[in-house]
Amino acid sequence: MLTEAGLIVDGGRFNWEASGKFPFLTEPNPSYHGISFTKAAGPAAYVIGIRAILLRDTGAAISPFHSFLFLQGLETLSLRVERHVENALKTVEYLSNHSQVERVNHPSLPTDMGHELYKKYFPKGAGSIFTFEIKGGAEEAKNFIDNLKLFSLLANVADVKSLVIHPASTTHSQLTDRELITSGIKPNTVRLSIGTEHISDIIEDLEQAFR
Repeated sequence: MLTEAGLIVDGGRFNWEASGKFPFLTEPNPSYHGISFTKAAGPAAYVIGIRAILLRDTGAAISPFHSFLFLQGLETLSLRVERHVENALKTVEYLSNHSQVERVNHPSLPTDMGHELYKKYFPKGAGSIFTFEIKGGAEEAKNFIDNLKLFSLLANVADVKSLVIHPASTTHSQLTDRELITSGIKPNTVRLSIGTEHISDIIEDLEQAFR
C-alpha cells in the first residue's frame, strides 16, 4: 500500500472575489444553506472551503494508523539514508574492482565527471541509485539480473530493499539505439538501487550472480 500525506498552506491574503475564477468560494453554496465562504470566513475562505467541501466529499484525510506509519518513516529517514549511502559506497567499491565489470557510474569515483561537485556538496556520501556496465552485452546483463536473489527486479527506486533492472529493455525501451547511447544507457547497463540490508548479504548476492 502506498501512503501519502500533504499540507495545504494559505496566507489568507489572496482576493478570491476580485479574481472571478473561484465560484466555489465566492458564490452561494447550496449544500451549506447558500453560504458564501468569502463572505462568511473572509481571509480564511480557502481553508474553510477545503475543509467543508474537499474533506467532506473525498475524505482527503490520512487515517490515524497511516499517520503513525508516516511519522515513523519520517523519524527514521535519516538513519535509513545513512545506511543506503554506506551500502552504496561499499557496493561501488566492490563492483569497481570486479573482473566482470567494465565500468561503474557513480559520482564518488574520481573518474566520474561529477566527482568534484560530489565532493563539494556531498562530503558524507550520496547516491544509492547508480548503474554499472557488465562485461558483455544485453544477454550477460539479463542473465546476471536473473541470477540475483536478494535484489528485486523492479522499476521503482529508493526502496528499503535492494532493486535491480535492465534499463535498455524496460524503463528506457521506447528510446532508439542512438537515444539510448546519448542517455548513457548501453545494452550491458545494469541499474542498481541499494537498500538497507546488511552489506555482506548484498555483496554475496552480487558475487553469486556473477558466478
